[in-house]
Amino acid sequence: MPKKFHMGWFMNFIPPEWDTEWASPDVKNWANGKFYVDMAQSMERACFDLIMIEDTVMVADAYGGTMEGALKHSAFAPKHDPIPLAVLIAGSTSRMGVVATMSTSFYPPYLLARACSTVDSIAEGRFGWNIVSSAEDRAAQNFGLTGLPEHDERYNVAEEYFDVVNQLWDSWEPDAVVMDRETNTYADYNKVRTIDFDGKYFKSRGPLNTVPSPQHRPAFLQAGASPRGRAFAAGAADAIIAVGTGIEGMKEYRDDIRTRAEAAGRDPDDIKLLFVVSPTIAATEAEARAEVERIHNHPSYIEKSLVNISSNTEIDFKQFDLDEPLPEGLTTNGERGSLEYFMRGDGSPGPKTLRELVLHRAKRGLELVGTPEQVAKKMGEAMEEVGGDGFLISKPGWDLSRTYINAICDGLMPALQRQGLARTEYTKSTLRETLREF
Repeated sequence: MPKKFHMGWFMNFIPPEWDTEWASPDVKNWANGKFYVDMAQSMERACFDLIMIEDTVMVADAYGGTMEGALKHSAFAPKHDPIPLAVLIAGSTSRMGVVATMSTSFYPPYLLARACSTVDSIAEGRFGWNIVSSAEDRAAQNFGLTGLPEHDERYNVAEEYFDVVNQLWDSWEPDAVVMDRETNTYADYNKVRTIDFDGKYFKSRGPLNTVPSPQHRPAFLQAGASPRGRAFAAGAADAIIAVGTGIEGMKEYRDDIRTRAEAAGRDPDDIKLLFVVSPTIAATEAEARAEVERIHNHPSYIEKSLVNISSNTEIDFKQFDLDEPLPEGLTTNGERGSLEYFMRGDGSPGPKTLRELVLHRAKRGLELVGTPEQVAKKMGEAMEEVGGDGFLISKPGWDLSRTYINAICDGLMPALQRQGLARTEYTKSTLRETLREF
């Protein structure tokens, strides 16, 4: 019997595909969130584990030193806040998990802990927090800072931050709410306490002024690619967002995380590795490959890709010739994992041109192109070899269309289910339980 794996979707609250013949007729109204509510309802019918809303808080100008690339291609901007959308999706679904990204760099810990508790209650235990420490100086400057701390120092801050918010969630005992009519007591004050946290970076009195949510604390997701990021994720996350370079890279990453988790005193099976993939699905393999060519040949594809990687790494890739080998030894204080993955290309020796790196990045570590049955089979084989836990869908070219959502929800997911690889029903009530179900 094949082993089931988990399925999620990695997306942003941004304009859906608007500049092709597949654009939705209501695309101009994308900011009301209804497009994404419709998407989430399709995902829940298909029995996805979760939808994950990524975030950044800036208009990027790393590419070419201006905001033109970001705004022209709707890359990184506009991007709306994930929390209200998470609440809207939670209220419009009943079983699927909803994960929102919030940065330890800019949210005060008390505000984040309170928001997570509130949303988890609204979602009836289906909420998750994607833990990030922001990587862009331009974002820091929106919050009165001149720039961000050094990469590893950001993880030092994040670890203390994680300690604070967990103490805040624990400031109410699970049975603190008694609603005792005889004594007219709503909450037992003996079971609610201050935390009096006084650390290197944060200070908080507590307690929270929210009641314990169904999960008590949200499910934790994290994307740790650098050694420092891996260590943090192995100690904190319920699920990790990962990108591997082929089967070998995926297996190496999963083995490393499980080793780190065990060293941190955790059960490695409690951490699910979800690998980001970008399947292209069609009725025939030839049609699927033609769709890949259509995406790659879109006049904005290369530049939009470079705007995105420039924004993540704060390296201006516009300065390099597309068809000349890229200089070696590029470094960043931004997303080091993103840079390392991008520069690795297909893993073959020798320098790569910028064009080659962009086109390889589109495969997101595992080429999945073909019919629903072909792609499902390849995903199953990959998981069997990696020993892994699941996948996060991310559309090739980033911008979503209903055509693509339908291809995944009504094409790929049923094929995975027929092959015994994906869930066909929800049996647990909270997101953390769903992730640990198998």
